[in-house]
Amino acid sequence: MEAPVKIKLRPALAAMAVLAAALGGTAATLNPAAATSAPTASTPSQGYLPGANHVFVINLENKGYDETWGPASAAPYLSQTLRSQGVLLNQYYGTAHNSQPNYVAQISGQGPNAQMQADCQTYTPFVGAGTASPGQAVGDGCVFPTGVPTVAGQLKAAGKTWKGYMEDMGSPCRHPALGAVDDTQKARVGDQYAARHNPFVYFAGITGSPDCAANDVDLTALATDLASAATTPNLSMITPNLCHDGHDSPCVDGHPGGLASADEWLKQWVPAITSSPAFKQDGVLVITFDESDGPQSDASACCGEGPGPNAALPGITGMGGGRVGALVLSPFTKGGTWSTTPYNHYSLLASIEDTFGLPYLGYAGTPGLNRFGLDVYNAKV
Repeated sequence: MEAPVKIKLRPALAAMAVLAAALGGTAATLNPAAATSAPTASTPSQGYLPGANHVFVINLENKGYDETWGPASAAPYLSQTLRSQGVLLNQYYGTAHNSQPNYVAQISGQGPNAQMQADCQTYTPFVGAGTASPGQAVGDGCVFPTGVPTVAGQLKAAGKTWKGYMEDMGSPCRHPALGAVDDTQKARVGDQYAARHNPFVYFAGITGSPDCAANDVDLTALATDLASAATTPNLSMITPNLCHDGHDSPCVDGHPGGLASADEWLKQWVPAITSSPAFKQDGVLVITFDESDGPQSDASACCGEGPGPNAALPGITGMGGGRVGALVLSPFTKGGTWSTTPYNHYSLLASIEDTFGLPYLGYAGTPGLNRFGLDVYNAKV
């Protein structure tokens, strides 16, 4: 007989989880027409802990929901093969334009400012003028001071581990000199790393610590780390290079780029993750996009996101980074299902913090913000 799966719930959420299970949550069996329908209202999701202890996040670049997940998608492995194995979050949104603040949001809950919205063309220090609720550093600039917390610091304090795996980074913790122009803004043959897609190097509390060189590493280290559950970090943030994340099209090395190149990259790395001991034991893999095609295409938002202390319009022309979708694969999810619950990058951070029992940082602590619940972790629902 199969052993029962133990699900750990935060005490205040136990009764709600039981009710959600009885009602079937907001998850449904995959139906292409319904999965691409217009946003619909759904019951706010209450986060809970399915027993996961290893979380992997892959960020791809600059694609709206319909382009990626629609019937004409240039990424059939992602939109069909992998989609049949996991839960599609079809109301998942970016939180800003352009790219850089979306990555920062996922590990800190900090909203954008003008320099971040411009993708931090110069690697400037953040000049602050106090704080605002919830947990926002007020000011402008790119590299937050040591007092601004991240999930990396939270995990270390809790005795957990983290790593960033950045394709083409080469040297660990690679970033421009403070005050210098960022020379990784454009890809070069043999070097398609983009510092703006590596959120860890925008926090002085990380770059000023030995943890950066130890934990913010080139993607090539991932294969070795996946060999055992003990060597796999509790949190792995994975960023392909500017070709393999779909950003460039065509790429400087002659590859097509866009979703086609992203799909080929996923064919290599997703099976490596999902066949690893850590994933099989208690893993969760989230594949999403930082933002839609850009502020002129879709700057919509969800989840109550509004003006921030440093940006009246986080999405430059609107309140968010547009609808992008996300796919969650896990032993705790049911393949071929989807959820209509609204989520964004702050929801992802809050859900990661739920997983490891950590306090919510920044906008991850927004009252009423949805966190992954039984609509996502639906294997036993």
